[in-house]
Amino acid sequence: MSAVKSTIAQFWAKADRPAVRAFLLSITALTAALLLALYSGAAAEIGQLALASTSALAALAIAGWVGVTLVPVLAKRTPLRWIGYKMEYRITLEGWIYLGGILLVALAALNTGNNLLFLILASLIALVLMSGILSSITLSGIGMRLVLPEHIFAGQPVRAMVELENEKLTLPSFSLRVEAAKTNQAQAAAMLETPVYFPYLPKHDRVQQTIPVTFARRGIYRQDAFRIVTRFPFGFLRKARRLSLQTEALVYPSVEPTADYLEILPGLQGALESVTKGRGQDLYALRDYLPTDSARHVHWKASARSGSLMVREFTREDDCRILLVLDPHLSAEESSSLKSGVSRMSERFERAVTICASLAWHFYESNSLLQFRSAGVETPLAPADEIIFAILQHLAIAQPLPRDPGQSLMADLAASPELFKIIVTSQPHGSVPASVWSSSYVVFLDDPAG
Repeated sequence: MSAVKSTIAQFWAKADRPAVRAFLLSITALTAALLLALYSGAAAEIGQLALASTSALAALAIAGWVGVTLVPVLAKRTPLRWIGYKMEYRITLEGWIYLGGILLVALAALNTGNNLLFLILASLIALVLMSGILSSITLSGIGMRLVLPEHIFAGQPVRAMVELENEKLTLPSFSLRVEAAKTNQAQAAAMLETPVYFPYLPKHDRVQQTIPVTFARRGIYRQDAFRIVTRFPFGFLRKARRLSLQTEALVYPSVEPTADYLEILPGLQGALESVTKGRGQDLYALRDYLPTDSARHVHWKASARSGSLMVREFTREDDCRILLVLDPHLSAEESSSLKSGVSRMSERFERAVTICASLAWHFYESNSLLQFRSAGVETPLAPADEIIFAILQHLAIAQPLPRDPGQSLMADLAASPELFKIIVTSQPHGSVPASVWSSSYVVFLDDPAG
């Protein structure tokens, strides 16, 4: 009893009271009009034509009053979104078999005239109607939400959360499956490659499921619509409702070590060491000699006193500052290539973006001072952990650009000789100015060793 009172209280709290009053008044008036119409028919049967005419006119007047005054009030408050549900139907294999059985029973009933067969036929048809009604109720009042992680890398599975909400106050939903709706957009993959199944969704409640999702390539993924599908209750119909839910995901390039990255890493580390080995003027400490130490750093007096070789360590006057550069401009050959070479250019550019992402992540893990620059994009010089995701966001949407005859990007790099530059470019050897080359490590796509 308390549950019934609670349900009634929820209905009344959410109810549109003027609409409820108009609905009750219209039901009462139409009931009176129906009774007058029935009375009019009975009066006509016994020959009281004047009374029958009066009753009929009164019934028409009441019905007309309801149509003019109360129906517009109710129509304004009608949630048309429930009417506008686009249902998709498809008869399943089981449904076709069931319909075949109905056809056989119908033929037998027509041929024999057996009342029992007609009753069975009516029951079978009623089950089909019941299936359509129950599946429509199951799909109605369902809302959906898809939550993706903040940072997503290409090729790495992430955990996405799919949530369904049952907005119905009295009825649960059963056997729901969520899948991505097909769109006209050219996209590498749908956000939900495999459907997500919800066996039971309680009334006025939410249910969540966490699923693995993998995006094959970098870029922006958009999904404008999803479909909620059900075969409830008997599996005769596969009914679906389309939900407009615009969802967007920014996928970073992969930062996993690739063959190109592993090939350039030893040479890059050697170039960095040659820059960062510069010694300062202040003595930092004395320590035991190691076989890899230079004899110039041996402190002979301390070695004589201790009886073992001791070397000097100096303070570093300045940490190495790194400028990571992605040159998106195509070479002259690529810029003038025909349409047949577009796929090859795309592969080369994807290699460049992936190398840049791996290098940026490498400096993020070592928390180096890092700056990133590309055509029209420049980050401030800062610890890598502060700007790493700004760099990855640009790399996620970077696109190749036509050849730049003026070499404006290289000219800007020449103006920053104090920064050690790592340049990833598709330009040919010899295109990098000497003023830039002297303080840079250049990665050519045709020659990953730089």
